[in-house]
Amino acid sequence: MRLLILLLLTFPALAMAEPVHIPGPQGQLEAEMIAVQRAAHVVIIIPGSGPIDRDGNSPQMGLSTDTYRLLAEGFSEQGIASLRIDKRGFYGSAGAISDPNNVTIGAYAEDVRDWVAYASSVAPCVWLAGHSEGGLVALVAAQDAPENLCGLILLATSGRPTGQLMIEQLEANPANAPFMPEISAIVADLEAGQSRDPASVSAVLRPLFSAGLQRYMIDLFSYDPVEVAKEWNGPVLIVQGSEDMQVRPHDADLLAGALSQSKRINLVRGTHMLKAAVAGNPFATYADPSLPLYENLVPGIASFIDESTRPD
Repeated sequence: MRLLILLLLTFPALAMAEPVHIPGPQGQLEAEMIAVQRAAHVVIIIPGSGPIDRDGNSPQMGLSTDTYRLLAEGFSEQGIASLRIDKRGFYGSAGAISDPNNVTIGAYAEDVRDWVAYASSVAPCVWLAGHSEGGLVALVAAQDAPENLCGLILLATSGRPTGQLMIEQLEANPANAPFMPEISAIVADLEAGQSRDPASVSAVLRPLFSAGLQRYMIDLFSYDPVEVAKEWNGPVLIVQGSEDMQVRPHDADLLAGALSQSKRINLVRGTHMLKAAVAGNPFATYADPSLPLYENLVPGIASFIDESTRPD
C-alpha cells in the first residue's frame, strides 16, 4: 500500500478520459476530457471538415486514424490536459442541432469559445489545436478571443480559401479531369454566394454539392485564412507535413507570413494525419489507426507551449 501511494505521488500526470458536456443551440455538446492533476495547460482539439469524430475517425469517409485520441493521450503524458470535441450535429453532439449541414464557421467558432470557458476550469491556460478546417475555426474563434485563451496550434491548416484548395485537391486525381470545368464553375458560383439547383448538377457530383453542403460551402469559401490570421497577435504554432496530400507546405508559408510571431514544426515526410508517410502506400495513415503520431510532434507542441508561457 505504501508503495502504491508513493507511485501515485510520483506520477501526478496519471489521467482518465471522461465525456463532458456544455449546452449547445438545441441540445448538449459533448467532448472527451483528459484532466491532468495540477495541469497548467489544457488543449482543445478541433476536428477537420466533415463527419470526423473526436478521435479523428469517420466511418462515412472511410477514415480510421485515431489521430486526435493519440494527441490527447500524448499531451497527458506531457502533463497537459485536453478536450477533444465532437462538432455540433455529429456523434456525441448530434442532438445539438437538427441538421448538421445547417452550420457556419462562425457557429463552430462560437461553440469553441464556449468550450474555452469550460476548459478554463480544467487548467488556467487554454490552447486551441485545430486540424485542417479546424484550424480555420480556431483562427475565427480567436478573433473574439475568450478569456484564458493562451494560443493557437494550427495543424495542417490551409492558408488559402477553401474553394481554391478544393479545386487543387480534385485536380490532383486524373479521374476527375472530365468534371473539373463543371466543378470549377460551381465553386466560382459558391464563392460569389450563389447556389446551384442540385438537379442541374451532374449526377456523379450531386453528393458533393447537395443543397445543404452548398449552404455550408458558401459560408466556408468566404473566409481567407490569411486575412483572419492577421487578427491574432498571440502565440501560434504552425505544424505542416511535407507529404501532406491535402494541405501543402505553401499553405503553412502563407500562414507564417501573416503570423510573424509564429513558430513552426515541419514534419519531414509527414502526412495530413500527422503521421510519418508509409512508403508505397500514400493512404496508409488514413486507414491504419495503429500507426503512431509523427515521433517528435507531441514533444514539439509541449515545448512550444512551455516556451510560450515561460516568464522572460
